[in-house]
Amino acid sequence: MTAAESSRAGTLAHNARAWDRLATTGAALARPAADGAFADPLGWLTGGGAGGRRWLPDTLVGLEVLCLAAGGGKHGPLYAAAGARVTVVDLSSAMLALDREVAHERRIDLELVQTSMDDLGAFAAGRFDLVVHPVSTCYLPDVGRVFPAIARVTKGGGLYVSQHKAPASLQTGTVPAAGGHYSIIHPLDGPGPLPPGDASRLREPGTHEFVHSLSALLGGICRAGFAIEDVHEPDHAVADDPPGAFGHRARFIPPYLRVLARRTGSAPGILLP
Repeated sequence: MTAAESSRAGTLAHNARAWDRLATTGAALARPAADGAFADPLGWLTGGGAGGRRWLPDTLVGLEVLCLAAGGGKHGPLYAAAGARVTVVDLSSAMLALDREVAHERRIDLELVQTSMDDLGAFAAGRFDLVVHPVSTCYLPDVGRVFPAIARVTKGGGLYVSQHKAPASLQTGTVPAAGGHYSIIHPLDGPGPLPPGDASRLREPGTHEFVHSLSALLGGICRAGFAIEDVHEPDHAVADDPPGAFGHRARFIPPYLRVLARRTGSAPGILLP
């Protein structure tokens, strides 16, 4: 095993344990979807997440959907409730257990697979119409493997919807300096994970997180065989939040980046109106 492979394996094991802890302690990002979301699952999935843009098709019925690094009892069950055939991949057994519990309670069918987001060899090429990838690339030391892995399992013309922690946000401190502004304190090319951050909506305690450049994220998606159709920075700014609050910081630097991409190729895929 090379040094890079050993580092990757250590990071994956560390983050799997961290997310197991977050899931078993009821952390905010490890809470199943609320009852109200299941009354209109497609409406919940499309409601404002892309700033009013229409990224999902009119119906998900019968589509093969991969919810990638998306355990926790939310994304997979809601896509399944909307009519899709859903596979959930997650590194954390405890996060997948939450999906299993929700699926049992809601009588929803889910395929649950415990593996890393960049290790999708168990799936046939071109299997999925839609890959949904919530914030998680920051937990990999290198994203060079993940986008080709996703491209391989996505049908030609299929959609890839992903969200990432904005690199500039991960580089920027959470505590404002005098005058209420924020400073970049972490280099883009840091040799290892970020130092542990203060408990906040911006960092998950106990995890190893890495900054990835826009070239690695957006360029990596394109180089893997996707055409990017839209990019959106969700607006979390709150005008009257005090300095140091999440909404105040978001006025200076958007914390997240959402990307809509389509797999290139001639095979039939999803068509949006």
